[in-house]
Amino acid sequence: MLTRKIYLVLIALSILFACNKDKKIDKAGPKMQDFIRNISTYARSIDNDFIVIPQNGIELAHLNVNQDEELDDYFLSFIDGFGMEELFYNGSAVEDDGRLATARKVVQSKKILVADYTNTSAGYDEAKSKNSAEGFLSFPRTENNYDYQYIPNEIQNENSNDILTLADAQNYLYLISTNNYTSKTSFLNAIAATNFDAVIIDLFYNDDAFTSSEINQLKSKANGGKRLVIAYMSIGSAEKYRYYWKWHYARQHPVWIKRRYEGYKDEFWVNYWHKDWQQIIYGNNESYTKKILDAGFDGAYLDNVEAYYFLYRKN
Repeated sequence: MLTRKIYLVLIALSILFACNKDKKIDKAGPKMQDFIRNISTYARSIDNDFIVIPQNGIELAHLNVNQDEELDDYFLSFIDGFGMEELFYNGSAVEDDGRLATARKVVQSKKILVADYTNTSAGYDEAKSKNSAEGFLSFPRTENNYDYQYIPNEIQNENSNDILTLADAQNYLYLISTNNYTSKTSFLNAIAATNFDAVIIDLFYNDDAFTSSEINQLKSKANGGKRLVIAYMSIGSAEKYRYYWKWHYARQHPVWIKRRYEGYKDEFWVNYWHKDWQQIIYGNNESYTKKILDAGFDGAYLDNVEAYYFLYRKN
């Protein structure tokens, strides 16, 4: 039987552990805000018009990453919009989890890009309708396009306008998988033949980075209007197939690796505040962001920013 003294020590330790975990949670969100701000500052020091769009984690738009507080206008000044997956549909209809209320506030000054996932034609149409009513850009997906590998046949609000900023965009294409294309040329030609206002693609075709001349080919819609080309980049997770991944990581993970990303065998959540990971992402000529800039992209689509949530709330 535990003595009273030992029992009290164990209680104290458990409280201390809980408090330390709460502190980590409280700090994790602001650290992601800092990370995004620093990426934006670095990129815009090279290209003043560089577009920055975090995906998911829209709570970051609030002061202290707290949905009960006001919007953080300082943080919002470093980004141009927010991407959101499965806001209204995740296969079936989604119950409002508080994200919609924040999106309604953010859309007053920034674009909201929503990629819903629905497995019915009725849900597909409903997703478009709901997003349109809110003033959000919509890219609904069906089962065969879950991984963003197809170009839809229709374009919502198709136009021939010159799209010079994200605020000008009335629709977008999200195409980060190249599995359905036999060559880089066929991939580029398929996009070039469309009239989407903004295009989100990967920096690489397989392991081959796009060049500035190739990206410039995409900056005109088929109808002659100008458009934006945005590069996908994961900043909250590391991917084993990226150029920065070293063979010896299989034996000994670097200190910035946190744990495996459940459901994605080649991905790991990262300690994104670690300087070694941040140097991979921005701040030097070999960084991911610099490669995006060198390729002539108009901006970056920052994925897995919700790492601040999963690192400490789902252990």
